[in-house]
Amino acid sequence: MSDIRAEEQATPEAGLSDFVALLKPRVMSLVVFTALVGVVVAPSGVHPMVAFAALVFIALGAGASGALNMWWDSDIDTVMKRTQRRPVPQGRVAPGEALGFGLALSGLSVVMLGLAANWAAAALLAFTIFFYIVIYSMWLKRTTPQNIVIGGAAGAFPPVVGWVAVTGGLALEPVLMFALIFMWTPPHFWALALFMRDAQGRDDYGKAGVPMLTVTHGRRVTRAHILAYTLALVPVALGAGLTGIGGPLYMAVAVVVNALFVLGAVRIWRRDEETAIADRFAAEKRFFRLSLLYLFVHFGAFLAEAMLAPFGLGGW
Repeated sequence: MSDIRAEEQATPEAGLSDFVALLKPRVMSLVVFTALVGVVVAPSGVHPMVAFAALVFIALGAGASGALNMWWDSDIDTVMKRTQRRPVPQGRVAPGEALGFGLALSGLSVVMLGLAANWAAAALLAFTIFFYIVIYSMWLKRTTPQNIVIGGAAGAFPPVVGWVAVTGGLALEPVLMFALIFMWTPPHFWALALFMRDAQGRDDYGKAGVPMLTVTHGRRVTRAHILAYTLALVPVALGAGLTGIGGPLYMAVAVVVNALFVLGAVRIWRRDEETAIADRFAAEKRFFRLSLLYLFVHFGAFLAEAMLAPFGLGGW
C-alpha cells in the first residue's frame, strides 16, 4: 500500500536529471574509474572499442544497482538526512518507476557486456548487481551491524569485472584490488556514520532503524573498529604494490597515503564524544574526506604504473 500511495503522489514531470540521480553518479564515477584501472592494468591487450564498451556497460550495471537500491530503500531514505533529497523520497520518481528503470538497465548492461567482452565478465557483473541489491540492501543492511563489512564486497567487484572483461579469467592482482576496496569500505562508511546527525543530534542511521555499528555497539566501539580495519588495510595496500600492477611510484604513494590514513584513524580512536561534538566532528570529517581520496590515489598510481611501463619506467 505504501508503494501505491508513493506512486500516486509522484509527480508526472520527472525529468532527465531525476533519472540520472537514480544512477548515483558519484558512486558510478568511482566504479568506472576502478573498472578502468582493471581494464588497463590487465596483461592481455584488448581493442580500445571493446574496452570502452565494457566500461560503458559496467557503468550501466552500477547505475542499475543504484536505481534498484533507491527503490528498495525509499522508506528509510525518507527518514535519513543524507538521503531525503533523492528523487523517490521527494516524490519526483515513483518507486515502481525506479524498479522498472533499474531492472531494464540491469538486463541491458549484463547482456551487452557479454556480447561486447565475454560472458565471464557479464556473469560477474550480474552477480555484483545481485549481491548489492539482494545480499546487501535487502538482507544485510537492516539485519546486522556487519552490513557494510560484508556488503562492501559489492563495491569491490568493478576492477575485477574490468580485468575479467580483458583476460576472461582471474589472477592475484584483481583479487588484491578487490581486497583493497573491501577493506577500505568499513572505515570509510563508519567515519561517515560518526558525524551524520540531524539538527537534534540524533544518529541518522538510528532514526532509520539501520543497525550500523554506531547504533548497535556505540560510537566508542566504532572508533576502535575504524582503527582496526585501517591497520588491516595497510598490508593489503602495500602488498598489491609488490605484484605486477605495482612499482616504485605506487609504493611511494601507498606509503605516504597509508601513513596519513593510519594517523587519521588514531586521532579518531583517541577522541571522546564531548571533544568530537565540541569541534563539530572535524577530525571525523577530515578522515572521511581523506578516505574519498584514498582509493582514487591508489588506483591512480596503478594506472600510472601501467601507462609508464611501455617506456620502461613503470613496474618493478
